[in-house]
Amino acid sequence: MDNKRKHLELISSVINRLAGNSFLIKGWAITLVAALLALAAKDKEAVFVYVAYFPIIAFWALDAHFLKQEHLFRKLYDNVRVLDEIVIDFTMDTRPLHQEVKSWIGTCFSRTLFLFHGAMLVTTGVIAVILAKVT
Repeated sequence: MDNKRKHLELISSVINRLAGNSFLIKGWAITLVAALLALAAKDKEAVFVYVAYFPIIAFWALDAHFLKQEHLFRKLYDNVRVLDEIVIDFTMDTRPLHQEVKSWIGTCFSRTLFLFHGAMLVTTGVIAVILAKVT
């Protein structure tokens, strides 16, 4: 039982790191976009608003990658959990599990990512329209 426990701990630590990375990405996205929007409002320059779209999309894509990897490792955890002790080989290969989780594009448009990053896109669009009317 000791090998199974160690293997599950390894997988669990990867899942925790991926979840932490996703959290950090969301923080960086908000910080960078807020800074660009603040610059746009201060200088009344719409170009900063348009530049803000690039990090939103880039962080959205990266966040989807981490979420997909997290789902793969959760599947791996579930598979290892039911294995017999003698077949534990400490593999961290998730390739056989790719068919069991959403694709990367499907993960991009999962409810949580779509709501978070989509809200930033909409907010940025509203600010772009407001700045266009002011200038």
